[in-house]
Amino acid sequence: MNVRIIPRLDIKGPNLVKGVNFEGLRVMGKPERFARYYYETGADELLYMDAVASLYGRNSLLEIVERTAREVFIPITVGGGLRSLEDIRVVLRAGADKVAINTAAIRRPELIREAARAFGSSTLVVSIEATRAQNGSYEALTDFGRQSSGVDALEWARKAVELGAGELMVTSIDRDGTGKGFDLDLLSKISNSVGVPVIAGGGAGCLEHVSEVILKCNVDAVCMASILHYNYIRGCKYSPGEFAEEGNIEGLKKGSRFSKIKDTTIPDLKSFLIRHNIDCRSVPERAQE
Repeated sequence: MNVRIIPRLDIKGPNLVKGVNFEGLRVMGKPERFARYYYETGADELLYMDAVASLYGRNSLLEIVERTAREVFIPITVGGGLRSLEDIRVVLRAGADKVAINTAAIRRPELIREAARAFGSSTLVVSIEATRAQNGSYEALTDFGRQSSGVDALEWARKAVELGAGELMVTSIDRDGTGKGFDLDLLSKISNSVGVPVIAGGGAGCLEHVSEVILKCNVDAVCMASILHYNYIRGCKYSPGEFAEEGNIEGLKKGSRFSKIKDTTIPDLKSFLIRHNIDCRSVPERAQE
């Protein structure tokens, strides 16, 4: 099967943000601009995550999702702050094709079964945000990596699938935004123990990291942020006042952000994967114009 390439867009308020280890979130710009660009250049799906939804007890992405769904015609997954079947229903009606749940599912696992019955397993992604302990085990965290749960990530992955999760998104908090590569141990253990698609996230810093995680960990999709966002930002021309409502973007103009991450485009990434005999969907003609 074709490996899917999925840009991840973390949202805080109206802004696209990115941090390291889920902390120090920096404003990137307008999320709809990034979403449209990734769609036009060959993304297979998009992931929107509300970075502060669990903190405030709500998901604030509805307007962004509605606007994106009118211009982007690839599957959109939305996560963050989804605590009930009604929350999920509202997001799907806004234009999402799938939902990702984490905090609410760990606190009440039966939500997975209920959501799978109500909307179908193919609509339900369980997000696992994991950190490695000193003894080598992995813990699944909640609230966008802010809170300890005491839940073993590998055991939780198997339980989530038993309850009806149609897909798992596994993100290493330790590697997120670092450009050091994916946590191959974590991803291998989970992908080899479940019978549903696994999306790898956290740590992509170069093209080789992406091919490595696909070949060594048997994952079905790769989710990335910094390696794609930085490339897009590099080509943006900042006009005075253009990002006045987006917060402080001075840090984005400094070359230091690229020191550990060799940014790329989706067409270049897919060409690289194809050269390494990894099947992925071809880049659409609109990306080659």
